[in-house]
Amino acid sequence: MELRHFRYFVAVAEEGNVTRAAEKLGIGQPPLSQQILALERELEVQLFHRTGQGVVLTDAGKALLVDAKRLLDDARHAVVNAQRAGRGETGHLNLGLTASAAFHPIVRALIRAYRSAYPSVGLTLTEDTTAGLLAMLEEGRLDLALLRPGTHSFAGVTLHEIASEPMKAVLPATHALAKSRRISLSALAEESFVLLPRIASPMLHDEIMSACRQAGFEPLIGQQAPQLSSVVNLVSAEFGVSIVPASVSQIHAEGVVYVDIADADVVTKLALASREADRSVKVNNFLEVAGTSTMASRRTRPRR
Repeated sequence: MELRHFRYFVAVAEEGNVTRAAEKLGIGQPPLSQQILALERELEVQLFHRTGQGVVLTDAGKALLVDAKRLLDDARHAVVNAQRAGRGETGHLNLGLTASAAFHPIVRALIRAYRSAYPSVGLTLTEDTTAGLLAMLEEGRLDLALLRPGTHSFAGVTLHEIASEPMKAVLPATHALAKSRRISLSALAEESFVLLPRIASPMLHDEIMSACRQAGFEPLIGQQAPQLSSVVNLVSAEFGVSIVPASVSQIHAEGVVYVDIADADVVTKLALASREADRSVKVNNFLEVAGTSTMASRRTRPRR
């Protein structure tokens, strides 16, 4: 017994006439009659009473009609579900991000855009250090990760840059340079720096250290902080100064000011990391949305 037999049976039952059912199905009347008879022989029950005007369902036929329609509906749903999954419109996506990446407005815009384009895909966000995200990506526990790669590359990982932003100096409000609109990074050469430990954010840490060295000095690292919000709070408490991505200036803390850095090369990049071997449709869909969101962000960015 095949699914087409149920389709033939339902067509005859709904039309009440084999000839009209054959026309609806696009097959000949004699082959359809033979298929119905074969189904009755296989089931060992009579499904129709034959009359001069057509056919009428027997009790067995009425019982079968309910289940046959359900089976056909289930088959149609199965096809639709498989097609949607094949297009990446259903399922689940695991996205990782670093704490610093979470502050960037393009990240919020990207997540909104993806959820709008693929509302039936479950999205789980996981925040961790860069090293933790890369480990979870390698293990398959994450599909993609938003991080700041610096100048690094990673074995088995493809990086897709989605944004680049300047970094700002974070100063206590009592600092001598706090009222400046822009400063040179070298102006902080004698300051004590509050930074994330390298193990927590190696790429961002290295970018800051590299920028300072290019400005001609080795930064004096004082207090370390477990996360960026803690960095800002420690600067507020006058433990020192720091450098953060510009988007982190959304953290408003009393006693802190954010000052632009005049050095053109003090920038940090934001990228989506994916496994090189991953060719899943859902990952490609997210990357496509990321490309669209990035271009839209660049078009609407106000001129300075």
